[in-house]
Amino acid sequence: MQKDYKTIVLSDVHLGSKWSKTKEATRFLRKNSCETLILCGDIIDGWAILRGKKAKWKRRHTNFIKAVLDIIHEDTRVVYVRGNHDDFLDRIVPIDFLGLSIVRDWIYESNGKRYFVLHGDLFDRVTSSLSWLAKLGDVGYSMLLWINRAYNHRRIRKGLPYYSLAAQIKKKVKASVSYISDFEEHLVKVARQHDCDGVICGHIHHPEIREMNGVLYLNAGDWIESLSALTEDWNGNWEIHRVEAPKMTPREEQIIQTETIA
Repeated sequence: MQKDYKTIVLSDVHLGSKWSKTKEATRFLRKNSCETLILCGDIIDGWAILRGKKAKWKRRHTNFIKAVLDIIHEDTRVVYVRGNHDDFLDRIVPIDFLGLSIVRDWIYESNGKRYFVLHGDLFDRVTSSLSWLAKLGDVGYSMLLWINRAYNHRRIRKGLPYYSLAAQIKKKVKASVSYISDFEEHLVKVARQHDCDGVICGHIHHPEIREMNGVLYLNAGDWIESLSALTEDWNGNWEIHRVEAPKMTPREEQIIQTETIA
């Protein structure tokens, strides 16, 4: 029986982080089958796990891993590309076992096209050269996500739909827009240097499909803000899939109220 898609790409799930929309990512995997699954970095958030008390490995994180293992048993090839938050994989890459490949980067050939696959952090001067500064920025990003959660708590109480304040702030800040543009141009240049027709990446939590100077740029987004994935059909057409953001549980609402009072 033919699978739903030839290729699915997920990036930046950040298992272990309290911001990860892990249940939605797992549900997406279980509902959509593919011939090749690319996990494009930062699937496990080693930084969050090591940072302290609030980041804990939950059952929902284990369920995502189980979903990936189930996919392997269904004869789907799984390629896990190392990201900066799961840089603990540096000690073992590259490695292949039981239908799973763990790599730094990879050239993927599909429907007559060549794609250079990487997370993207190696072309980010901050994360590749100044790790302490990157971790400081990660703390700031966590604060932005906390504000985003508090903001949406109030929207939901008023009967309004979820709105990613964090994503909108990133779109409007000039430095952020410039950074995304530079990032995209850099990766397209690298893909061309590897004689590839396209580049598949993650890292910046900004899903995108567009052609740049004859190279197809594909970013899978993330499962914190955009809740997005890339899919390739059997004719080689790529699409961004977005999942509706979940409503807060009573427990999450209680935590927001407590934090706001504090």
